Amino acid sequence: MSGWQCRPRGGIAPALRDWLCEPGSLTARLKRRGAFRIELLRQELRHANADECAALGIRPRTPCWVREVALYCDAQPAIFAHTVLPAAPQGVLGRWFARLGTRSLGSLLFAHPGFVRGGLAFARIDARHPLFAAAVAALGRPPAGFHARRCTHRFGRQTVLVTEVFSPRLGSR
Repeated sequence: MSGWQCRPRGGIAPALRDWLCEPGSLTARLKRRGAFRIELLRQELRHANADECAALGIRPRTPCWVREVALYCDAQPAIFAHTVLPAAPQGVLGRWFARLGTRSLGSLLFAHPGFVRGGLAFARIDARHPLFAAAVAALGRPPAGFHARRCTHRFGRQTVLVTEVFSPRLGSR
């Protein structure tokens, strides 16, 4: 299922739209807002979904490193992040990725001048989307789905796809 658009759809609370369109690091913004921590939910070698393969320009069933984390602010889950890095070609990005642990990938992506960020894409994540169940487990069940964004970050010959799913609570504060 692909519903990714180059702009967020209408009907989004202004505060949440501001988060969705944030041009900088969400990690840095959450740290400015309150007590920040990351919970590593999963990091494993597996296949990306078809939509992610298309975004990365890779063949279906290509082995990929998949990392999922929950970003917390003031003890509340704020963002579910799902990252896909094709296992080949191997390079420095793969080595960094393997050693992140509970550190933020965003702190690396926005701090190192070698990264080239692609354009943001936006979608509404509902029960039909492959990431919905994992987002619910991390953020709680939303009243009518989640708003999400994604983009690629390229470093040399390696490209990582980062999808960020936002808690509706971000739009209420």
